[in-house]
Amino acid sequence: MTEPGDPNDLRKDASLLDGWLDFRAADVVSFGTPGHKQRLDLVGSVVDGDVPLYGGVDTIRQQAGAMANADRKLARLWGADWGRISVGGSTHGNQTLVLAVCRPGDEVIVTRTLHRSLLLGMVLVGVTPVWVGPEVDPVTGLPTRVPVDRVERALAEHPAARAVFLVEPTYVGTLSDIAAHAAVAHAHGIPLIVDQAWGAYFGFHPDLPRHSLQAGADAMVTSAHKTLPAYTQSALVMARTERIDRDRLDRAFDATATTSPSGTIAASADAARALLERDGERLLGNLLRIVDHARDRLRKVSGVVLLDDVVDRSVIVDRAKLAINVSGTGATGLGIEDHMVAAGIPIELADRDTVVPVISINDDLASVDRFVDGVIEAIERERSTPRSVLPSISWTVDPQVVISPREAFFAPHVTVAADAAIGRVSAELVAPYPPGIPVLAPGERITSEAVEGLRQAMADGTQVRYAADRTLATFQVVADR
Repeated sequence: MTEPGDPNDLRKDASLLDGWLDFRAADVVSFGTPGHKQRLDLVGSVVDGDVPLYGGVDTIRQQAGAMANADRKLARLWGADWGRISVGGSTHGNQTLVLAVCRPGDEVIVTRTLHRSLLLGMVLVGVTPVWVGPEVDPVTGLPTRVPVDRVERALAEHPAARAVFLVEPTYVGTLSDIAAHAAVAHAHGIPLIVDQAWGAYFGFHPDLPRHSLQAGADAMVTSAHKTLPAYTQSALVMARTERIDRDRLDRAFDATATTSPSGTIAASADAARALLERDGERLLGNLLRIVDHARDRLRKVSGVVLLDDVVDRSVIVDRAKLAINVSGTGATGLGIEDHMVAAGIPIELADRDTVVPVISINDDLASVDRFVDGVIEAIERERSTPRSVLPSISWTVDPQVVISPREAFFAPHVTVAADAAIGRVSAELVAPYPPGIPVLAPGERITSEAVEGLRQAMADGTQVRYAADRTLATFQVVADR
C-alpha cells in the first residue's frame, strides 16, 4: 500500500508534480534553458532538481496544460473563483492584488502590521495608505488584532477608499475578526484583501481558524513555503470575482511575474495542495498535538509566558503557532537565538523579549523536543533578573503620512544626519527584520519615536534592514520636504 505523502501517489492529483517527475525520469537532452542542462559536474548539486516550467514540467507551448490544471484545482479547494500558483512568494501575490484592485491616486485602508511587499505594491500603483494599527497585548507586547471599529472610522473619514488590506494572522499567530471586517468593507462596496502568508493550513482542521475566503474576504495570498512542504518562493493567490475583476487579476499577476518560472517551485506548491486536500486534517491534527506538547513543556519553565495563555479571550489565536515571551526569565530572545543557531536549531523570529518558531506538519515529537530542550538550556544559561516588556517599535509605530509612498520613492532625496531628519519626510523604507514591518515608509514624517525605536531595536541586537545607512547615523529624506 502506498504511504501517505508518497509523491507517486500524489502525482495522480498534481499535474505539475506529475510533469516534474516525468521530466526527471526521462532521458532528456535539452536545448532550452536553464543553461546547466541538468549537469551536476560543473557547479555541483546546487542545481539538482531545477526543472523549468516551460520546456520541462510542460512543453514550451504548455500543451499539457499542467499549470492551468493546477490553478483550477487550487481555486476549487479554497472555494475561489480564480487562483494562481506563484513562484515569486507572497511578495508577488501582494503586489498582484494591489495592482488588481487599485488605481493611481487611490486610498486604501491598511493594517500597519503589513509586510514591506504590500507597501511596495502601493509604490508600484501609486496608492496612498490610510493606516490602522493593531491592539497590543500588555503582558507580552505583541500585536493581537485590528479592531473593526478602527477600520469603520477610517472608512468614514476616507469614504473613497478603494479596498481594505489586512494581514491575518499576524507574525505571532493572532487574528482579527475577518468576517466582521468583510461585512464592513462590503457595506462600503469595496473588497477585503487578506495577506494570509502565515496561515496556509487555515480551514483544513476544525480546531484551526477558517481561511480568509471562508470568513468572507474577497482575495487572499498565502505562502505555501512558510508552513507547508513546498519550495521557498512558492505562494498561492486566490480571489472571488464579485468585487474584483478577473481579467485585472490575470493582468496584474502576469505583470509582476517572472517569464521564466521554476517548474520545481510550482510543482512543489501543487504537491503541497494535493497533500493538504488528501491528508490535511490528519497531518494538522498531529501538528496541533506536538505544538500542545511543546506548549505544555514551556509552561513549566519559570518566567516563560505564552501569548495564547494571556491574550484577551476574544482574540482568535492560531493554535499551531507558539509566541514565547522570555522577559520574565531575564534571558533575551536574541541570546536564545544565538544559542539555538550554534546548536543547529535556527528559529524564525527573535527579538529582545520574544521567540517565535515555525512548527510545521513536517515536524515530529523528536524535533519539537529538540527545540524545547534548546530553548530551556539557553534560558537557564542566560537566566537573570526579570525585566519589563518593551513592545517592539514594529508593533507600536504611529505613522504620519505626508505624501504618497510612490511620490516619495521617486522624489529627489538628500542624506541628512539622524537628528536633522526628525520632522523631515522619509524617502526610504526602514524595518527591523524579522518581521519586516516598516517603521519608516517612503512619504512618512520621521519622528523621534520612530528613530529611537529603531535605535533601540538595533541596540538590542535586532537587524535593521533596507535603510541606506544601516548604522542609522543618517537617513534619506525627500529633498524639498
